[in-house]
Amino acid sequence: MKIESTQKQFLLAAEGVNKSFSGFKAINNLNFYLDPGELRTVIGPNGAGKTSFLDLITGRTKPDTGTIEFEGSVSIPKLNEYQIYRLGIGRKFQTPTVYTDHTVWENLLLSLEGSRGVWSSLFKKPNSAERDRMDEILKTINLVTQREWKAGALAHGQKQWLEIGMLLAQNAKLLLVDEPAAGMTDTETHKTGELLLSLAGKHTIVVIEHDMVFVRQIAKDRKVTVLHQGSVLCEGSVDEVQNDERVLDVYLGRKKRNH
Repeated sequence: MKIESTQKQFLLAAEGVNKSFSGFKAINNLNFYLDPGELRTVIGPNGAGKTSFLDLITGRTKPDTGTIEFEGSVSIPKLNEYQIYRLGIGRKFQTPTVYTDHTVWENLLLSLEGSRGVWSSLFKKPNSAERDRMDEILKTINLVTQREWKAGALAHGQKQWLEIGMLLAQNAKLLLVDEPAAGMTDTETHKTGELLLSLAGKHTIVVIEHDMVFVRQIAKDRKVTVLHQGSVLCEGSVDEVQNDERVLDVYLGRKKRNH
């Protein structure tokens, strides 16, 4: 199935995507479209296919059928993970994956866009443009005063912000953020929401999340996608999806009423 030319304005477009694992259909005829600069929140019960969908976008697994295209013409399933990474698709996992024995500054340095080895990243001084860029990222993620800290010494929320900063250093066009509020304090959660909102428009962001207070913070006046059994159940504003009868039945675990 080829995505029609009328859909090429989307940064990411998935059509008719299916993926099964040992007979279990994790993704079922999924259609998903994402505009450049959009901040999209994806919610759904456990087993809805959220993580599997991110795995397909990043090349960790390949679809059985269907198409996933980036920037209107690049076929994601035809590429390896490192090629997808170089396209500008970055992923932040639920558990922070930072270099704990390196400083915050070194973590950003290691993540800078371009072909850098560990040796050249850590022992070759960055140029002025790179330093300015990392300074700006530190301000964005609110870790200016922690720049010389070892990443392992950061609080949980700060590690999450650092990992988002690493995606920014990578200059990712599409940021895939998996349950960023998990394990955070209320204050950290709110600051994370403010961070993601500040990036919307400059970057395209997909956030997988369960915390509905957090979802309401970042998804105000924005589209929310609800996944169920590997396909899109509904899309709309936070209020629309929370009041949708289908969502009440499957996402909130409510039993269907007898008629």
